[in-house]
Amino acid sequence: MMKCIYSPTQKKHYPESFLVNGERQPNPETPQRVDLLLAGAQAAGMTVVEPADYGTEAIARVHSPEYLTFLAKAYARWERIPGAAKEITPNIHPIHRDLTYPASVVAQAGFHMLDASAPVTAETWESAIASAHSAIHAAETVLAGEDAAYALCRPPGHHAGADYAAGFCYLNNSAIAAEHLRQKYAKVAILDVDLHHGNGTQDIFYARNDVLTISLHADPVRFYPFFWGSANETGKGDGAGYNLNIPLPRGTRDDDFLTGLETALDRIEEFAPDAVVIALGLDAYEGDPIAGLAISTEGFGTIGHAIAQRIKAPMVLVQEGGYPCAELGDNLAQFMAGFSNT
Repeated sequence: MMKCIYSPTQKKHYPESFLVNGERQPNPETPQRVDLLLAGAQAAGMTVVEPADYGTEAIARVHSPEYLTFLAKAYARWERIPGAAKEITPNIHPIHRDLTYPASVVAQAGFHMLDASAPVTAETWESAIASAHSAIHAAETVLAGEDAAYALCRPPGHHAGADYAAGFCYLNNSAIAAEHLRQKYAKVAILDVDLHHGNGTQDIFYARNDVLTISLHADPVRFYPFFWGSANETGKGDGAGYNLNIPLPRGTRDDDFLTGLETALDRIEEFAPDAVVIALGLDAYEGDPIAGLAISTEGFGTIGHAIAQRIKAPMVLVQEGGYPCAELGDNLAQFMAGFSNT
C-alpha cells in the first residue's frame, strides 16, 4: 500500500490573511487542510509516515542561497522594525530582478515575495522545510524501489520559484522531488493538475531538457497567476519544447479536462521519463472555495486511473492546492482509488 509522507510540523505555519483586490481576506490555505487530506489518505488505506530530517542540501539544488537565508532569518529581522505587522507582506517590488540585491529586510521581502499571497510568519520556515522534507522522503521511498509514494505537502509549492515565494508557496516541493529523483534518473517529468498554472516549476526548469514540465490549469488570461501559463510558453535554450501548458476554459468539467490530460500523457510517453512527479492539486474541484474548474469527486478517480494506466515509471505524488470543503478528503481518496485500480 502506498505511503503518505507527512510531518505535523507542517501545520504550524498559518498567515491568517492575504491581499485580494486590495483588501485583506481570510487565507484559505489553512492547517485544517491537513486534517481533511489525512482523512482522505487514511480512507484510501495509506500508511502515514513522518519524513526524516534531510537538512537543506536537496532544497538548495532548487533554491538560491539568498532566498533560503531570507526565509530562514527574515521574520526575526522583521520583528525588530517598530510597528511592523505581525506577518511579512511586501510593499515594494523591483521592476527588474537583475539589480543590486538590497540589505533591508523590507526590500528583500519585495525581491523574494512575488505577490501578497504568501505572507511569512514566525513559523513559515519551519513548516516549509518540513513540507519539503515530506517531498524528499517520498522521492527517497521511490528511489528505494517503491512504485509510488504520496507527499502530503503543506504549505504547497508549485508557485515558488528558485528565489521567490508566491501563491501560498515558499519551497517548490514538486521541483525539489524531481531534482532529487535526478540523482538516479536521467529524465524526469512533472505533471501538474492543479487548478492554477505551476509558474514556479516552469521557471525552475524552463531552460532544461532533462525535466519535462506539463501543466493543466484554468486559463490565466483572467486568472492567477496571470503572467504565466499560456500555450505559447514552450521552453527556451536547451529547454525549448520541454514545457507544455494546457490552459482550460473556466468551468471546464471532467470530460474536457480528461481530453487535455490525454494530450499531456501523450507528451509524457513521447518523452519516456525514468520517473514522474505528479503535482496533485485538488482545487480543480467543482466545489472548491477558489472555484475555477469544475471537476467532480468521481472525476478525480478517473484522472488518477488515467495517469496510472498510461505512466509506467515510478511516481512521486506531491500535494499542491485543494482548499477546505467537505469533499476535499473524498477527492483525494477517489484519486488514489482510481490510481491504484489499474
